Parts: sequence; C-alpha cells; structure tokens
Amino acid sequence: MDGPARIAKAFADAKGRAALMPYLMGGFPDVPTSLAIGEAYVDGGADLIELGVPFSDPLADGPVIHAAGTQALEHGTTVDDVLTVCAQLSRRVPVIMMLYANLVLARGADVFARKLADAGASGLIVPDLPLEESDEVLAACDAAGLALVPLVAPTTPDDRMARIGARARGFVYTVSVVGTTGERAALSETFGTLVARAKAATDVPVALGFGIGNPEQAAQAAASGADGVIVGSRLVRAAAESDDPPAAVRALVEGFSAALVA
Repeated sequence: MDGPARIAKAFADAKGRAALMPYLMGGFPDVPTSLAIGEAYVDGGADLIELGVPFSDPLADGPVIHAAGTQALEHGTTVDDVLTVCAQLSRRVPVIMMLYANLVLARGADVFARKLADAGASGLIVPDLPLEESDEVLAACDAAGLALVPLVAPTTPDDRMARIGARARGFVYTVSVVGTTGERAALSETFGTLVARAKAATDVPVALGFGIGNPEQAAQAAASGADGVIVGSRLVRAAAESDDPPAAVRALVEGFSAALVA
C-alpha cells in the first residue's frame, strides 16, 4: 500500500468521525523522547501523525513549535534522526512529514522523496512550496508513492483553491486562521465556510489545523465538516512543560480523541 492509499485508509477507518492527527516535532526534547511522544500519540488514539523536521527559519511555525525546533537543532537533531523516528512510528500509523523546501531542494526532489518513502513516510507537507513551483516535488512524490499534501488558507481565492485541490494528494491541509501555528482562545466563526470551500475543491479529505488547542475546538472543527483535525502547539507545549512528556501528551490526545468520537 503506497502513501496516498494508506492515508485514505486512515481517514476511512475513522468511521464517521474526524481523524485525529497530532503534530510531533522530531528531536524534541531529544530524539528518543520524541519517539516516545509519538508512540504515546498512537496509544492515545491518533489516526495519523504529522512529523516535523526542525529548521532554522520555520516561517509557518508559531512560538511554541519554533522553540521546540530550535531546541532540537541545538541538540544536533538531523533529518536522518527524524527519519529514524518516522520509520518506527510508520509501523503503526501513517506519518506525514512536515518540512521546509530548502531541505528538499538541497538534496534533490527525487532523492529526497525516495529517502522519505524508504523511511516509511506516507506523505509530505512543504508549507513554503507554492503551487506554481511544486511540479518537480509533486512528480518526485508521485514516483516514490508519497502524497504531496497542499495547504489552503482563508485568503485562498476560489479559483486557486480549485487548482490546488485538483492536484492534492492524501488530504488538503486547511489552515483555519491567517498567521502562524499556535493556540487560539477561539476559532474563527467563518472556518466552517472555509472547510466547505476546501471540500468543494477536491476529492480527497480535508483536515483542519492551526489554532486548535482544546477538545471543544476539535469537536467544533469536526462539526464544521472537517474530515481530520490537526493539533500541534498544545501538545508540544505540554511536552515542554512536563517531567513526563509521553504521559502528558497521551492524556491530552485521549481527550481530543474522545471529543471527536462524541
């Protein structure tokens, strides 16, 4: 089963509820603990995992995830270290790698896509790769059996969203707010409209992320029609603040999962 098929199965297996996709910063607070956190995500009810690769200029990351990535880099975390985490976690759930374009292009799209596939990754998210410059990476991912997952935002015009949706693999990552990642006190009252626009533009599932920080917001996202819910900063913050990060995040993931079931 290739990456797109595995992702599709994970969404289908959610059986009438939104799939839960927690974000994990690879190498934070160190490589072994990040793997343990990922395992705790799965034990807590995660259907898929978004696995971030630390980068020195993470333009889409809010302060919590940025700080985690900085710490991972300071500890010497490499791309290969994160792929080792991917290889372990992908035995249990689909893993979608999230990284920046320089990391792909510096190695060559074909070589890098194959490297991800060999590590068991199912998909790839590149937030700073615009539609107009994505042909090479999309072709490389298709050849390697990976899903290149695009992003859309509240500011994406309908015609552009249609072009993005037509080329989407795996799912469409729908950014709920304008800005970087991070917890919000409340989600936009208009994100239901955004989800509907995204779903009308594509045949793959639509997952909502950015700003979902508690189970109530996750339930709200699912009620809007989102096929998946992505939770990041809340979990990374919990890992940073706890003496037992895997236990702390597992409890949170269980809460998010229960909210989606309800």
